[in-house]
Amino acid sequence: MDPDTHFIFGTHNDHGFVASATTSMPAHLAHWFLVREQFEPVPGEPGLYRLTDPEHDGPRRTRQAARDLRRHGYAVHVDAGIALAPANPPRPHRPNGLTERRNRIARAAASQSSQRRAAPTTSPPSARPIPPKPTYAPTVHLTASATGRSR
Repeated sequence: MDPDTHFIFGTHNDHGFVASATTSMPAHLAHWFLVREQFEPVPGEPGLYRLTDPEHDGPRRTRQAARDLRRHGYAVHVDAGIALAPANPPRPHRPNGLTERRNRIARAAASQSSQRRAAPTTSPPSARPIPPKPTYAPTVHLTASATGRSR
């Protein structure tokens, strides 16, 4: 193992997927990073962290944690059992009906509808005559108020 390694990831018989930091990494900083990568301290084992809920995609989550720490610039060692673990098999394709629905809509849009017939020929609606504009401007007379003030 490289002496400049900061984190080590592996498996433990009792605790499952574990991680620890080397002496080149400050303990408080290692704790901060590992807790955010979903590892928790193992009681009675100082410096050892176990993956929370390891049954839920443990190998992938452990590899992801190592990848994240490397991205931050830390040297990480991962045991071969985790690094070479086979990826999860692809999930079976479950059609959600979206493709079939889109196909039905496309066929319906491209075909002639039986509900539409040729539009009947009709005459345009009769036009109502517009009254002519008045030639004079109406005059409005306002009366003055009793107080003498305008509104």
